[in-house]
Amino acid sequence: MPISEILIILVAGFGAGAINAVVGSGTLITFPTLVAFGYPPVVATMSNAVGLVAGGVSGTWGYRRELRGQWDRLRWQIPASFFGALLGAWLLLHLPETVFAAVVPVLLIGALILVVTQPRIQKWARGRSEAAGKAADHVGRGHLVMLTIGTFLVGIYGGYFTAAQGILLIGVMGALLPESIQRMNAAKNLLSLIVNIVAAVAYTIVAFDRISWAAAGLIAVGSLVGGSIGARYGRRLSPTALRATIVALGIIGLWRLLA
Repeated sequence: MPISEILIILVAGFGAGAINAVVGSGTLITFPTLVAFGYPPVVATMSNAVGLVAGGVSGTWGYRRELRGQWDRLRWQIPASFFGALLGAWLLLHLPETVFAAVVPVLLIGALILVVTQPRIQKWARGRSEAAGKAADHVGRGHLVMLTIGTFLVGIYGGYFTAAQGILLIGVMGALLPESIQRMNAAKNLLSLIVNIVAAVAYTIVAFDRISWAAAGLIAVGSLVGGSIGARYGRRLSPTALRATIVALGIIGLWRLLA
């Protein structure tokens, strides 16, 4: 592997790790980079998923403080992400690539709409809770069921093609939870990490020889550092700035996917 390729993949891994910690669309950097160097799409997807596990660990650890008090919901979301990722990984290994490629733009557009309208949706939800005599941060059983189903569906998507799963998760949680965007971002990091771990293990067991371990290793090194830095500076962004960052990167990702 040429030195130039090594350096570019390292930088792409760093950028992906930082963006995943803050938003969750880092694959839109590393995946096109690997494809540009001649890696087949499925090989690029699997190598990328394996490499980004390291960045997911550092990003989740960096946001560990914001995870406090969320375990009543996460105990449902974590299994949903786990089993969704299993199904998504199975789909990647058995279905044509064109199947999900047609669905990805629609999912991303829907997620961006949810992110933009999140403040109004939360205000409406709080108003209904208070009118019913419940606490403003109350999450009803119906919302919890919808949240679990939504997390499962995003897990399927993430297990198949990891790009922008973080944006989808924040979109789902923003529509259903009376939480700050920073706390949702912490939950997103943990759930995305679970999806990536499941997908990476599945790919390793079933398609070990189809993974480029050199590329995966470079992405792992870069994303490990990037995830730590992204978590450190991401929490300093205001909710409006973070939401704007999510939307901007989502639009860029949509453009890349359509192109």
